[in-house]
Amino acid sequence: MRDLIRNFAIIAHIDHGKSTLADRLIQFCGAVDKREFRDQMLDSMDIERERGITIKAQTVRLNYTAKDGKTYQINLMDTPGHVDFAYEVSRSLAACEGSILVVDATQGVEAQTLANVYQALEHDHEIIVVLNKIDLPAADVDKVSEQIEDVIGLDCSDAILVSAKLGTGIEDVLEALVTRLPAPKGDENAPLKALLVDSWYDPYMGVVTLVRVKDGSIKPGMKVKLMAANMTYSIEKVGVFSPKPTEVQELKAGEIGYIIAGIKSVGDARVGDTITQENRPASEHLPGFKPCIPVVFCSMFPVDTVDYGKLKDSLIKLQLNDASFSFEPETSQALGFGFRCGFLGLLHLEVIEERLEREYNLDLVTTAPSVVYKVHLSNGTVMDLHNPSDMPDPTSISFIEEPWIIAKIIVPDEYLGNVLALCEEKRGVQRELTYVGSRALVEYEIPLNEVVYDFYDRLKSISRGYASFDYQLHGYKQNDLVKMTILVNGEQVDALSMIVHRNNAEYRGRQLCERLKDLIPRHMFKIPIQAAIGGKVIARETIAPFRKDVTSKCYGGDISRKRKLLEKQKEGKKKMREIGNVKIPHGTFLAALKMDTK
Repeated sequence: MRDLIRNFAIIAHIDHGKSTLADRLIQFCGAVDKREFRDQMLDSMDIERERGITIKAQTVRLNYTAKDGKTYQINLMDTPGHVDFAYEVSRSLAACEGSILVVDATQGVEAQTLANVYQALEHDHEIIVVLNKIDLPAADVDKVSEQIEDVIGLDCSDAILVSAKLGTGIEDVLEALVTRLPAPKGDENAPLKALLVDSWYDPYMGVVTLVRVKDGSIKPGMKVKLMAANMTYSIEKVGVFSPKPTEVQELKAGEIGYIIAGIKSVGDARVGDTITQENRPASEHLPGFKPCIPVVFCSMFPVDTVDYGKLKDSLIKLQLNDASFSFEPETSQALGFGFRCGFLGLLHLEVIEERLEREYNLDLVTTAPSVVYKVHLSNGTVMDLHNPSDMPDPTSISFIEEPWIIAKIIVPDEYLGNVLALCEEKRGVQRELTYVGSRALVEYEIPLNEVVYDFYDRLKSISRGYASFDYQLHGYKQNDLVKMTILVNGEQVDALSMIVHRNNAEYRGRQLCERLKDLIPRHMFKIPIQAAIGGKVIARETIAPFRKDVTSKCYGGDISRKRKLLEKQKEGKKKMREIGNVKIPHGTFLAALKMDTK
């Protein structure tokens, strides 16, 4: 039976046709009838469907009768393509024996194509190359095949030419799956050892856990243990997605399916954990488990303070489906009560923010994303700094370390100069520059802090959308970092505090003050805007007051009368500035922090 099972993942850069290919495979195998079918069958969220991206890994079991007359069980894993979900991709790949690499025949190899292929090769996958979108006039099969061979080193002589949109070449893909991919290994009689691939919360069934059984088998009624979480549960239901949830009697070695075991929190069922039988446990964990650690942090505040409770409930509900998302309460003088949230990356942040606004109808103010700094204190202790406003007294700090990334950018030759200038401006250090035909592959070490805001937008802007970008964390490095605070009318605005490199501080401070001058509405008194490091002001702008002509009612007469009225007005404005409050509109914060748009 196990000889007739094939487990595979579809890997690709964003928008290369991964979800469309999955749709055609599902249709060809007759898993759904025509009236139930819809495009992007495996993408369940509206955001996934609108943006054309996959956020959650999805699986489906298909039955395919091959040309050799045998019926094969094919388990398809549709993985996310974005770097933010790289760990989820790695666990999905660990659940399979092979991969289909989908490359757009009009665009060729891109940054995330490389990242995902290298992950698949690390897991010793047999890789089937599929060139998609061959029906388009701009498709250049020979050039793209040459690129794949040069850059990745995969043989493209047996690459399959496909148009997922039209359904061309789908049977060839299925035949390649059953003939070229190996059957899963495993011993059904050995102690249970299953990889936890994914988990999500269902309002009726509780936590649903997607598993790949490596050894042994799982049946309802069995007592199992999550090895990393060290928790024991009783299996209530076992099933597969085909693509609808379908209950089965058991999941045997080599199979992929879901289990329901009365787990209350998604945080307990962590991706990459090993599931084993309680009374007959496996001797060791499956390799590769690591907890998801947020790398980007930002604060979220409701525009209307009445919505604080609603925001809290919404964050709890989102966390039920996404254990990698974290949050804790926070208070700001300027924005009131809110939450400090942790994310896997910028796309993860965007998705969570958009879901809060659309699904839960919340109007939010989001502060600038920041990263986790390691602050080494004079007494030898090291603290993780998530929020610039929590920075300890500078006299107690020995030095500060910031996270760095290795960024890979693939860009057409004519835009290379702009890209190199952008990376240098962001304190990048060039590692490598190679050419792939008419395109350049640039590798840079860049501080993550410089990338989390506007880097991607500017990269797309200067390359007219042709550059592709991928990154991985590279560790921490010591740097001369300082906390820059913004004062409006002498009051510190903690939402605009940021940690910057000392060499860039004056430029960033001046830029932010100039932008705030345009964004903060004028009042009846003069408003100074200052950027400061400690007690030293490094940049200043002044918003001029509204001017009322108090002398307009004087028709002639002595000049002393006019002077008296002007002196009275001057005294009034001075008093008003001392006791007056400057109201900063909520939209100002986000607009002010988009500093790098030119």
